[in-house]
Amino acid sequence: MAAAGYEVLHISEIPDPDAEKRPGDPDWHAVRIHLGIQAFGANANVASEDGGALIGEHTEVDTNHEELYVVSTGHATFTLDGEALEVPAGTFVYVRDPAVTRSAVARDRGTTVLAFGGTPGEAFSVSEWEREYGAGDP
Repeated sequence: MAAAGYEVLHISEIPDPDAEKRPGDPDWHAVRIHLGIQAFGANANVASEDGGALIGEHTEVDTNHEELYVVSTGHATFTLDGEALEVPAGTFVYVRDPAVTRSAVARDRGTTVLAFGGTPGEAFSVSEWEREYGAGDP
């Protein structure tokens, strides 16, 4: 539902723009792109299988982003600088240091992780990985 000044939609209404998905890849719901958010990065990843990937291993050294992850459904295992942490639904994982290596996998199919990010003190700009999917600024 869209109205002047706001929009309400279900995650299933946001298509996965990744046409080259491999088996086991999560369903990526490009929230920022779909809604035209310009202030911060926002995505949702849904595990396509038990033990499936949710967040690929990476750092944010190139963007200097801090990131907030929210496990909204299911149960994920986050690995932060080599430390495995069990993260059930309703839990926030805040990674303030861009140099921290992070990744996450789902315990069960359908586990959903919301991800938000940006560089402190700077206007948001689209990262290179997002540009690879043809996702420029809205």
